[in-house]
Amino acid sequence: MSLVPGKGQNFWEVIIGGLEGFMADNMGKEGAKMMFPMLATFALYILVANMIGLMPGFMSPTSNINITVACTLIIFCTTHILGVKFHGISYIKHFLGPIPWLIPLMFPIELISHFARLLSLSIRLFGNIMAKETLLGLLFMLAGAYFAPLPILCLGVFVSIVQAVVFLLLSILYFSAAMEHAH
Repeated sequence: MSLVPGKGQNFWEVIIGGLEGFMADNMGKEGAKMMFPMLATFALYILVANMIGLMPGFMSPTSNINITVACTLIIFCTTHILGVKFHGISYIKHFLGPIPWLIPLMFPIELISHFARLLSLSIRLFGNIMAKETLLGLLFMLAGAYFAPLPILCLGVFVSIVQAVVFLLLSILYFSAAMEHAH
């Protein structure tokens, strides 16, 4: 066994260290330490799932709405579990607004905004990856396996990375909002 790390270890240390630093910057060290395993798993899963669709003959798992909704439901439930864990039953104050007489107006609006997160996260990921899959399929069908699909493949790599980062960032923001004190 060598004391000098190899290329593979250096690569994974940069990836994991970058994710950990990104989370710590956005949710604080305590929140990042607690949520790192779950969020890093989601980020890497979504990235790899998106990239699978770039290989001819394969479809990205994230181009299936069931997969994206399942990932989003886990994030949604975890967000509210964290809120109750950090604030107890007073977590409901997040939904009530700053002034007591606004409660009948604010509570439905906040509920709708929290349920809209389900649609936002799942449909954004599904729509972008499905569009990438459809475009690649059409180009390969029309142009064959020549150089015409190459720019779209490069764009597909970019879209895959961006969608994994957006899912991760929005999840971090939702968790941070659930853990912070209501004003």
